[in-house]
Parts: sequence; C-alpha cells; structure tokens
Amino acid sequence: MTRLHVHHDEAVRRTLGDTAMSEADLRGKFIWHELITPNAQTAADFYSSVLPWTTEASTVAGYTLWMTGPVGVAGFMTQPQTALETGAPPNWLVYIAAPDIDAIVATAQRLGGKLLKAPTDIAGIGRFAVLSDPQGAAFAVFTPAMAAPTGLSAAPEGNFSWHELATIDPPGALAFYTELFGWTRGPAHDMGAGGLYQIIEHAGRQIGGVHVLQDPSKPPHWLSYVQVARLTETLAAVSAHGGRVLRGPHVVPGGDRVAHIADPQGGVIALHEPSQAVPADLPHTAAHNPGRRRPAAHRASKQRKPVKRVAKRASKRAAERRARPAAKRAAKPSARPASARKSAAQRRTRPAAKRAAKPSARPAPARKSAAQRRTRPAAKRAAKSSTRPAPARKSAASRRTSARAKRKQSAARPALRRLRRR
Repeated sequence: MTRLHVHHDEAVRRTLGDTAMSEADLRGKFIWHELITPNAQTAADFYSSVLPWTTEASTVAGYTLWMTGPVGVAGFMTQPQTALETGAPPNWLVYIAAPDIDAIVATAQRLGGKLLKAPTDIAGIGRFAVLSDPQGAAFAVFTPAMAAPTGLSAAPEGNFSWHELATIDPPGALAFYTELFGWTRGPAHDMGAGGLYQIIEHAGRQIGGVHVLQDPSKPPHWLSYVQVARLTETLAAVSAHGGRVLRGPHVVPGGDRVAHIADPQGGVIALHEPSQAVPADLPHTAAHNPGRRRPAAHRASKQRKPVKRVAKRASKRAAERRARPAAKRAAKPSARPASARKSAAQRRTRPAAKRAAKPSARPAPARKSAAQRRTRPAAKRAAKSSTRPAPARKSAASRRTSARAKRKQSAARPALRRLRRR
C-alpha cells in the first residue's frame, strides 16, 4: 500500500531533523505524510502550484518527495495497478512514530486494530507497518533507523500543522489511540448536532482532534492540515488549477481560518491559516481547532482568560444592578428618625382620625326644638307679608261702578256669541 523505502538518507535527514530525542517523545508524533493517487504527474503539478512545495526525485523510481525549502514534508506515488482496477479513491496516509514497530503492531491488534501491511524493514531508513483502528481509519507507524529525530520545532508555511480523525465511534477511537501512542485528551468543543470535538495532545502540545463522522457515505479517516500564509489566495489557486473547495473558509476557536479542498483527482486535504489577519466578517465554527505550534498552556491562556474576564465583569455589573434598588430603599427610611415611622394600623386609621378631628375645630350649631322647626314656615310667611305695603282700599262708589261694568260685560257676551255664529 505504501513505499516509504523510497526516501534516501539525505531526504530523511532533512525531513525529520538531526537532533536526537527520547523514545517517549518520539512515540505518537506525526512524522510523515503520503499521497497515493491515480496520476502522480497531475498531483505534482497541482500541489506545486497551490502550496509552497517543490518536487524532488528520490533514488527509487516512481516515488517523489515534496519539499518546503530544504525540508521534506511528504511523498507521493501512483496507485498500484490493482487499486486502479478496483477504483480505489486517492488517499493521504499519515505516518505516526513508534519506538518499536513490532510491539506497537501487537498492541494495536490486541486493542481491536487490523494489520494492513506487515512490518517491513527499509535498509538504512527504518521499519514501518500499515494498520487500521477498530473503526476502520487507516494509518501507518514508522521507526527511523537513525537516531530518533526531533522533527521540526514549529509549523512554518507549507508544513503539516494539524491532524483530524473523523470516526463513527469517537470514545472508542480515543481509547485506542491514547493507549497505543500515549496521547492525552485536551479541551473539548461542543459542535451542537455534530457532537463534541475532542482535542488530542502529545507531549503537552495540541496536535489534532477527534469528532464523529458526519457523512455516512465515507469511511472513517484521518485528515491532515497544511499551514498557509494567505488562505484566500490559496483557495483561488485551488479553483484555478482544477481543484475544489469542499468546505470553508471559516474561523475556528482561537481565530485561525480553515478550509477543506479536493485535488483534481479527488485527494482530500485541509488548509490552515494562523489568526494574524483573519477578516472579522467570517463565520465562526467549533467544528475544527487546527493547532498553532505553540505550547498548549500558552494557547489555553490566550483563549480562556479573556472569556473569563468578560464573564466576570458581566456578572459583577448584574449584581450591582440588582443591589442598587435595594440599597436605595434601605437608604430612604434611614434618613428619617425611627419614631417618625408609622405602623400599618396607624396608616389605616389616619383618615378616620382626620375626619374626627376636623369637626371638633368648629363650634357645633345650637340644636332647635321640634316646636321651633314647626313654627318656622309660618313665621317666615308672616315676616314676608309684613314687609309688603297693604293695597289701597277702594271707596263705595268705585266698588259700585265696578259692579255695573261687570254686569254690562256679562250682558254683552250672548250677543257676541250670536255674532260669531253668523
């Protein structure tokens, strides 16, 4: 499936470094990446145009190295004829360092892993084997023949900076890899319906993440991220050279930007831009957390402390707002002497007491007897009549003249009625 033996000694030395490290530090380190693809030349043209990679021939025909400056970062080769006939898709394979290949293979099989390629020696290079975890994701293990290397101390542009496992059983996969390579669990990010994204750490540094596989049509797999300086320009180059942008770009926790791409033949890889120049209008997501090659404690302090400070300030302001009305109410009564405060019973009886007090301030009018009340209308009439002058009394002659006039009027009435009838 793979042919790591194509690396010549100088390429391996430039790829992995020259300074020795302990076996404990070597165990579990992502040490190499390899693309198996239908057409090697097409892959060489695409990746060399999109990434800051150059190609370098190896001493073995059919295997080529990708270099970033003087350092080798990956290799690629054409798929075997049997794979081409079965229509196997292109795939990237990760190599993880192990101090003892035979021991790691035995442990992997005991934990439920499968052996895909038996341990093989490469003269002057080392020993490797290809395995799959209990859920089916393939990976390789490799022991260098030279003194255990340190590898790169940082992830410059063009180097692999993050590794991500999509699996159908994240807890089971984590149990397998933590026992196999000594990885530890870092922080976890809630992706909502996508479940938890669990960070994995190696030697105190975040190196990747594990999450549940979202596309059931794909098998469990590892996805590797390559660091780039300008993600937007790189994605434009991907499209211009026949590749496809599968996902992103989007901002992940910590401010970095990521995107998934497919090369013209279908090989899938991810790109990662550090957070120095992330546009503010891009959406955030907790789906991925590509690592910055910095100590885990440094990243954790940068990401968590501001959040804690903001939450603390918000909590303090809310407490002050809640306490302010109570403080005002407590301050007002204290300004008056305690004796001035009235009880509820006193406040209820106050109106009645006021009404009772007002009439007592005026003298009560003298109460009249019943006889006085009965004689009052007659007295009023007498008083009124006494104030008007009596009418002048008529003489006897006037009274007789008036009587004659009335009789004449009475006698004339029948005649008037007869005239009206006519």
